Amino acid sequence: MPPRTSSTADPARTPAEPRPVLRVAVLADSDTRWKWGALTARRLTAEADERGARPVEVSGLLLRGRATPTPRQLAEVGEVGIEAGRVREVTAVEFLHTVRDEGYDVVVLALVGGGVQAMLHGLAALNLERRPVIVTGYVGVVYEKLADGLLLRHGADVVLANSAHDAERFRAVYEGVGADASAVTEAALPFLGGAPYRAEVGRDTVVFAAQPSVPASRADRTYLLRRLVEHARLHPRREVLLKLRSKPGEHTTHVEELPYQKLAQKVPGGLPPNLRLVYGHMGEVLDRTDLLVTVSSTAALESLHRRIPTAILTDLGVREPLGNHHFVGSGLLTSWDRLDGGCRPRPDGQWLAGQGVAADGSYGTAYDTARAKVTALLDGGQLPPPAPYYTPATAPGYLPGILARHHLAPDGTPLPGAAAPQETGRVRGAVRETVRNAARGAYRHGVQRVAPVIRRMGEL
Repeated sequence: MPPRTSSTADPARTPAEPRPVLRVAVLADSDTRWKWGALTARRLTAEADERGARPVEVSGLLLRGRATPTPRQLAEVGEVGIEAGRVREVTAVEFLHTVRDEGYDVVVLALVGGGVQAMLHGLAALNLERRPVIVTGYVGVVYEKLADGLLLRHGADVVLANSAHDAERFRAVYEGVGADASAVTEAALPFLGGAPYRAEVGRDTVVFAAQPSVPASRADRTYLLRRLVEHARLHPRREVLLKLRSKPGEHTTHVEELPYQKLAQKVPGGLPPNLRLVYGHMGEVLDRTDLLVTVSSTAALESLHRRIPTAILTDLGVREPLGNHHFVGSGLLTSWDRLDGGCRPRPDGQWLAGQGVAADGSYGTAYDTARAKVTALLDGGQLPPPAPYYTPATAPGYLPGILARHHLAPDGTPLPGAAAPQETGRVRGAVRETVRNAARGAYRHGVQRVAPVIRRMGEL
């Protein structure tokens, strides 16, 4: 069992000389995590920026992979306070070299658990004289792989929990395996906001928030689309919107093998005139929403924060793979039959209080504790290397594979040949970028077109 170590600032350390500019890097691997990471960075440094004591400079780094967001997806995320010129795509090894060379004060790892673990070991292997404060967390509802995801994030200085409910669960997991739990810090989702809901005369808009991988099967997704179409036909004067996350060929946090756009093309008789497919920033869609319907999307928490009527569907069951089991006790579980008949669920107040949606107006102070912890770590002097729970000694059959996926050896150092050679001229750089884009397109085609066919053939 690894030693129990504290990730908070040690008062005995010599205080560090503050730098004139607070430099923050956000590393994200998908559009949703980019939104979470960029806004988290802003909320954690807002006080320093507002007081003018230390200007804040935030740089965006996108981890190259299957879900690297496209320019359209980045634009759709909305305003996150990072200039487009300060966002670039990197490999894991390039990111580590950037941290080594740039001297960031804070690094926000907005990655899947395995990516966080790899970066923690990579940062530890750098053995920096002055390493950055490392922050990570989750982009939404944590309804699966709780222990796996949390232990992969262990070793960061701050592990953000989006609610009191999550903070309690996170600490229980760490303490249950004998790992230090002091990094767990209660906050809230950083993208909550918008004006509280107010019904408007003449407006009646129902929004179905689609999810890329929930549900997963063609039958279930076709069923949900059919019920949405029937709802629109049953209420011809009601505006019905199908809010989509991405366009076909684009990837989000989860793989979408059966886009609703393609299923909609096969609806008998076509879509009714009052049903539209929409993209865009979720906050802007919620501005005109009178009822949000979903299976388990994080959009439900955004909606509840604004006190918009919200419904969690039970049509496909209340099951862990769907994530709607998270809403047991919320008062929001209902079905399309009930919604067709005019039902509008009312949330349970006690359940809401534990979920971090801050509908009571407390959102303005949700990041105070996390901000204070980051400040204390910055002011506390030199930080020890990250000490993740997983090491070559504690997880010799698991950790090496995670690190290898990011071209890192078991000790966190780059594997031979992993570091990209220095670019020599614009032409070579353009050619490499063209090859990368072609390779990514081929990979996405394989995931979205070829892989589903192979799986269906295997089921015959």
